[in-house]
Order: sequence, then structure tokens, then C-alpha cells
Amino acid sequence: MKIVEMNIGHYEDVLRLWHRCEGVGLDKKVDNKNKAAIYLARNPGLSFVALDKQKVIGAVLCGHDGRRGYLYHLAVADEFRNKGAGRRLVQKAVSKLRSIGIRKCHAFVFRDNVKGNKFWKRMGWTQRNDLRLISKDIT
Repeated sequence: MKIVEMNIGHYEDVLRLWHRCEGVGLDKKVDNKNKAAIYLARNPGLSFVALDKQKVIGAVLCGHDGRRGYLYHLAVADEFRNKGAGRRLVQKAVSKLRSIGIRKCHAFVFRDNVKGNKFWKRMGWTQRNDLRLISKDIT
């Protein structure tokens, strides 16, 4: 397995992975190839895929706002879980954030994503109870 920078050429394989993995919330308005290309261009060198013999088996989107880093859609194919792919993807993204001066990172995880929440806890991440994520569709 190797970890490489995500590029738009990986998009279709990554999208298929996201659809197969529980706990990944997708929205057709923002989770499409065009929006992914914009995101990757705005956050160069921060998102990664895990490959096994050129097959995408894991992915993470990573970006920042100049102050905080953000991880989205971390996913690893079932048959490759518990083999270090998720850990390596997160470590690579966080290392890149650190290298550009970002000192804090947040990850978005659904409350009912039991496996995902266990993963983040094992990785040493802590749940924030002092904040509430609120959203609004502004289209």
C-alpha cells in the first residue's frame, strides 16, 4: 500500500469508495467532480489516497482556512481496514497541515458513525462538546 497525493484523476474511484463506506455523507450539490477539482486546487498537496496495486482503497480530503485544518470523507475499503491505511492517510494530511503552519485540525464525523468515532478516538482525537455545527443551504 502506498499513500499519494489525490488528484482529480482519482475522483471517480474515490467517489465509488465513498458510496461503499458507511458514515460518509455525500451531497450531489457539492460532492461532484467539478467541486472536487476546485477544492483540490484551493488546497494543493493536502488530500490523499491510499493505493493497493494502483487501486484506490482509501481517501481523505484535507483543507484549511489559514487557521484550522479540516478533514472530510475519510474512508477505507472494508477489506483494507485495520491495516493502517486510515491512520497513514490522517498522519500524512496532518503532517502537511503542520508543514504550512496549521496547528489545529478538526474532523467531521457523524454521531452515529460508531466505527468512525472509535477510529478517531484510537487516533487520539477528542470529541468537542462545547461547539455545535450549524448549517444553512445558501443556494
